[in-house]
Amino acid sequence: MYLTIKQMHIAFAAVSISLFAIRWLVALFRERWLKHSFFRVLPHLIDTLLLGCAIWLCVFLRQYPFVNDWLTAKVVGLVVYILLGYMAIKGGKSFSQKLVAGILSLLVAGYIVGVAITHNPLSWLALN
Repeated sequence: MYLTIKQMHIAFAAVSISLFAIRWLVALFRERWLKHSFFRVLPHLIDTLLLGCAIWLCVFLRQYPFVNDWLTAKVVGLVVYILLGYMAIKGGKSFSQKLVAGILSLLVAGYIVGVAITHNPLSWLALN
């Protein structure tokens, strides 16, 4: 059961990041497409399933944010990712603001993936 939920969490994370990248590019070049139900419903469904798997894993493994430093780093990174993602898709006032916010958001997503792999807040830097 654990491995199934873990694989689902990984898959939902990959789909979520991919959908963000698509939505970001659409926001940069074809903003009106964001009103399509695909872009309004699917990302929220995937993110809900991703969060549900994350909570299940925390409870099952008895590892919790603000107790385990690597999980705290993931949660803080997630908040930064969400804020930058909002700026990249909806909140940016100009093309350049959306561009920079999207790039930074994807970098933060990479940091979160590194933390998940290494179980270390240093993310990819912990792989020395």
